[in-house]
Amino acid sequence: MAGVDEDAVRSVGRVRFASGSAESVDDQVAREEPLEIQIGSAPLGVVMRTPGADEELALGFLLTERVVASPDDVLSVRHCTIAPDPEGADNVIRAVLADGVDVDFEALRRNLFANASCGICGKATIENALRTAPPLDDPIRFPAALFAELPGRVRSAQRVFDATGGLHAAALFASDGSLLAVREDIGRHNAVDKVVGWAAREDRLPLRGHLLMVSGRISYEIVQKALAARIPLVAAVSAPSSLAVELAAEANMALVGFLRGDGFNVYGNRERVAG
Repeated sequence: MAGVDEDAVRSVGRVRFASGSAESVDDQVAREEPLEIQIGSAPLGVVMRTPGADEELALGFLLTERVVASPDDVLSVRHCTIAPDPEGADNVIRAVLADGVDVDFEALRRNLFANASCGICGKATIENALRTAPPLDDPIRFPAALFAELPGRVRSAQRVFDATGGLHAAALFASDGSLLAVREDIGRHNAVDKVVGWAAREDRLPLRGHLLMVSGRISYEIVQKALAARIPLVAAVSAPSSLAVELAAEANMALVGFLRGDGFNVYGNRERVAG
């Protein structure tokens, strides 16, 4: 499997039924493993992810979930060399924060739980997001003609999807449509965090003037993560959720949904796309 990270796939047995016959063959499936993210020696949380770009995932998670305010708050992110279970050593990653950066773990866990649960109500959830990541003042507008080629360019970069058919992708584009980074994962939120982590490592944050494309639908959590990274537009081949549209409108962001062929819908700040 040229170009495919071997850690991202696993060989399994299967029986294929077709045209009235059955055949036993091996198959490649996307690997799913837990990743425990620690701050110092304190566990922060566990995400289910596809191994690969774990450092980017952890750094992006810390930024998009507002655990830290800036990449400068993080001194290092690396896998632990010692784990309680030796077989799980690759599934524990530790971030070391700069001196003076404090984390209220109890408040943070409550916030993460609220985000995962969509809050008490939509309004409260949006207010919580905007409290720490205010609306964008980015004036960027994207030409409508830019979007038609994006899904194909992302799809052609999905090496692990080609092998397994079972991964989401997130891709970061510059304002001129240049493809900057593509990351794959079993979870679309993890793929976004990996892209944001890549941008942090490349000293590209905040991501003014950029656009993010994700596979699948655009959920509230995707928009919240894009807002934290200061991305003004999120595109997808599928639909946005109602709460995603509401947050985008409040945050001065645009969502491009149902991007198929040369047609698409624009939600939120619709003026960000120029006809």
